[in-house]
Amino acid sequence: MESTPEEKIRILYVDDEENNLQAFKATFRRDYKIFLAIGAPEAREILKTEEIDLIITDQRMPEETGVEFLESIIPIYPSPIRILLTGYTDIQAVIDAINKGQVYHYLTKPWEEDYLRTVIKNAFEIYTLRRENERLTQALIKANEQLEFLLRQNLLS
Repeated sequence: MESTPEEKIRILYVDDEENNLQAFKATFRRDYKIFLAIGAPEAREILKTEEIDLIITDQRMPEETGVEFLESIIPIYPSPIRILLTGYTDIQAVIDAINKGQVYHYLTKPWEEDYLRTVIKNAFEIYTLRRENERLTQALIKANEQLEFLLRQNLLS
């Protein structure tokens, strides 16, 4: 499902290196609505005010790792799809990312543009399907409540 120009995918990119943030923005700003955070505290501030579809975060950051950041925001912001970037191959980080940070995809740095674009597209499809599923579930609950109400009315009259 492609997003229309008015409805660009909203991506929060978190990295403690300014040049990585700028490179990401330069590469993807035409296609997506990009929010940049130079670490977890700034990322949390953005999440308070912006609706974010995807979070892409670096693993190695000084104040807290990408996995720690992702794990900490799950109770407050469960919806965004999470992608972890790391410059080193650490199997424990991958395991933690999947188990604790509920990470959808794991990429090594430096990222490859076309591959990352595909990952973003697939992640957004999952995000959209989850949102639609929630909407349909709520509609079904409402319809059931209305039916139960009508049944009770008929039983009482």
